[in-house]
Amino acid sequence: MKRIILLSLGVLIAAVPLFAQDSPKKVVFIILDGIAYDVIKQVETPNIDRISDAGGFSRAYVGGEKGSYSQTPTISAVGYNSLLTGTWVNKHNVHGNNIRRPNYNYWTIFRYLREARPEAKLAVFSSWLDNRTKLVGEGLEATGGLKIDYAFDGFELDSIAFPHDSKKQYISDIDEHVSQEAARYIHDNGPDLSWVYLEYPDDMGHQYGDSPQLFDAVKEADRQTGLIYDAVLSRIRMGEDWLIIVTTDHGREPETGLHHGGQSERERDIWISTNSPHLNAYFHLQTVAITDILPTLIRHLEIPVPEKNLQEVDGVPLIGLLSVYHPEVKRNIQNIVFSWEFMGEDDDEIEIWASASNKFRTTGKADRYKLLATVKGNQKSWSESPLKFKAPQMKVVFKGKHNTVNKWLVMPKNNE
Repeated sequence: MKRIILLSLGVLIAAVPLFAQDSPKKVVFIILDGIAYDVIKQVETPNIDRISDAGGFSRAYVGGEKGSYSQTPTISAVGYNSLLTGTWVNKHNVHGNNIRRPNYNYWTIFRYLREARPEAKLAVFSSWLDNRTKLVGEGLEATGGLKIDYAFDGFELDSIAFPHDSKKQYISDIDEHVSQEAARYIHDNGPDLSWVYLEYPDDMGHQYGDSPQLFDAVKEADRQTGLIYDAVLSRIRMGEDWLIIVTTDHGREPETGLHHGGQSERERDIWISTNSPHLNAYFHLQTVAITDILPTLIRHLEIPVPEKNLQEVDGVPLIGLLSVYHPEVKRNIQNIVFSWEFMGEDDDEIEIWASASNKFRTTGKADRYKLLATVKGNQKSWSESPLKFKAPQMKVVFKGKHNTVNKWLVMPKNNE
């Protein structure tokens, strides 16, 4: 008789809260477009440094697993959606900036919070309207009619207030407008979840590549980030518990820095800065991914995640206790090998569950999982005969005491 997977909601957020309960939990995440890791390391960024000094700074990556089913274009909207949903492109289905057919079965952080706390206040501050209307999917039936309480965006469409010029000064002006309002609104209202998006560094990269213009744009973005962080600090002094995360959506191509979209290390190479004092050892490994931000936000906000959604999240939390990360599933002639990295206690176990279906992707409904094995976490691997698996694809969930991770195995065709 097949067993159906039952992943406790406490896997991603502890049943007993990880952190103090008496302070309201708030989040703001800031995306500074197109700043590669080597660029942020070259340019003086005192405000991002202030945030890191309170918590930490880590090298990170976008682009999924190179050469695999999860390989993801290093393009802006694609990166935003990997952050928003905690999944790679094979799931969220945003392949480019046109955002043609997002798969809203993979919820954004905005929907997770809205579903868990209907009274929560959500805000978006952005130079790009599509971030709210297409990626977050405000008001769409597919997102449950999700409503953003305060939207300050779409200014790229206003050529009267922001006359368009070939040097993109109008984008710089919009970023200033957006960051000033984000700081004011956070200071005065303290929304539960805010997204701030600033575009200008990427525009300077596309125009001038690795250049003084790009570096100056990074300095401006850092100053604007400082305005928002000061507003966050004012709310912290009022007794609220704020998590701020600052990151970027992609790096730059290696030769000139003019472009991005490919899988070079520099295009994949990004960074994360945060004020969290609860960072775990995984964060400091410098191998974190943009998809790790969503489960981090969920854990800080202490909101429950539906079991069927939890099974699909590709990232792991950067704060609090962690059991398992970096899963692998590989097939050879003799067996299928399941492996993982382990960060739990010595006697902790890992459960390995598998499903031959992928109904969630097409319908949003839960897949049926079968328990394959329960093994000691520090064993770090387990194998099984491939003859038991006939389906063209297998979805695998590794369940630990403190978190879960997932991996797909795409079976080769006959005679391959």
